[in-house]
Amino acid sequence: MYSLVRRYIKTAITFLALGLAIGFAVMVRRELWGTWPSPYEVSAHTHAILVGFVMMMIQGVALWLFPRPEKEDRRYDPRLAALAWWCMTTGTALRLAGELGRAWSDVAGLPLVIVAAGALQVAGIAVFFHTMWSRVRSVGSAGREAKGERF
Repeated sequence: MYSLVRRYIKTAITFLALGLAIGFAVMVRRELWGTWPSPYEVSAHTHAILVGFVMMMIQGVALWLFPRPEKEDRRYDPRLAALAWWCMTTGTALRLAGELGRAWSDVAGLPLVIVAAGALQVAGIAVFFHTMWSRVRSVGSAGREAKGERF
């Protein structure tokens, strides 16, 4: 497992821990004090788990397990996969901070931070799957499928 894969997976685990902490905190407040979470807290929890953990774990495992790029492949670029990590990590961290900030304050610039963070998340996912598209291919199964093997 090379360094960028480890970075994706460890970052995913970090966002899982953050998502669990946010979820636990809002559950305790709801169950012990009767305070329901705001939509911003729900959004922060959801983005920590679904984007920060699930998507980044999928991306890290895809980098690790998908077939290597072919020698003439010009689409796959590890620098783009690293750029996608930066967009996803920065966007998700800012999204969590912005959403939680909106739950607790009315600072004027937070809506713009949240929108910019969401744009970074979208850009990171788009860049990642753009650069990985050519690696989504059969390696040894095409010949077996041509012979009629089913799996």
